[in-house]
Amino acid sequence: METVPRSANDLLSLSGSYWSACALHAGVKLDLFTPLSACSFTASKLSELVECDVRGLTMLLHALTAMGLLEKHDDSFLVSGISAEFLSRTSPRYLGHILLHHHHLMASWAHLDEAVRGGGPIRERYSHGDEKELRESFEMGMFDLAMQIAPRIVPQIDLDGRKRLLDLGGGPGTYATHFCQHNSGLSAVVFDLPSTRPFAEKTIESFGLSERISFVPGDFLADPLEGSFDVAWLSHILHGVGAAECAAVLGKVNAALAPGGMILIQEFILDDTLDGPIFPALFSLNMLLGTGKGQAYSWRQLEDMLATAGFLDLRRLSLQLPNGAGVLAAVRA
Repeated sequence: METVPRSANDLLSLSGSYWSACALHAGVKLDLFTPLSACSFTASKLSELVECDVRGLTMLLHALTAMGLLEKHDDSFLVSGISAEFLSRTSPRYLGHILLHHHHLMASWAHLDEAVRGGGPIRERYSHGDEKELRESFEMGMFDLAMQIAPRIVPQIDLDGRKRLLDLGGGPGTYATHFCQHNSGLSAVVFDLPSTRPFAEKTIESFGLSERISFVPGDFLADPLEGSFDVAWLSHILHGVGAAECAAVLGKVNAALAPGGMILIQEFILDDTLDGPIFPALFSLNMLLGTGKGQAYSWRQLEDMLATAGFLDLRRLSLQLPNGAGVLAAVRA
């Protein structure tokens, strides 16, 4: 909620906003938007296709229509434009995986008071779904988001003359593939946990970049970074650990970069006062729920970390990104 509550009704709307989220998540879990993007259905006919109780489904369809995610014509329902673009599995811009990841987080958010009282994570106690389901929604969700954002970032970063990129904690290597597509002389290494390797190599192959991008399995907190690079990309990994671990990671990256090598950090970044923007502020609470020491960091905190690690020429890139995201660049001495 971006607007400041000004009345009792605003507070009540804020308190009940999870109702809308749950209705959206139910529509994604039941995969209602895919068939409704192909043709219209009555609730009765759709209930047979998705194997749902017709009364319950009718209520959900009407709620999704009220939310603007469906359209109703006579007794039939059809997707709206936004749902066709982002909620149908047939769309290349499908975001259902990240929405299911949000759904899996909801149980722990209901116990935020316990995490605040205890000061530690509680996510494992309130996770739902099997490990494969949780991992798939997370990995595919991160991939889908990166596919939306990378084309907005990569063309605005000058890597002319740089030859070897380290995509640290790069997951499926989405950013590595976009950087290499945009820079013909660039090769890359994606460094991430071994469990990520099959998805990463499949993604890299699908872009036709297997000859230029390799995957190295490892834990960037525990394992050394082998080789030499002239640019390192760290996208949304520092928020998962505490300040001391961030310092250790940045020290490793500094050692892996050649003199003059560039580091690029993307995070959900707080203002220096730490009380905004709203998404990074709430994201810090999400890290409280799920990690031991993770949090969102401010521009100043990240700049101090980089300076302490020996980086120079710190600058904030002029990028307009969603959810308070930003990119910080620096150079190794």
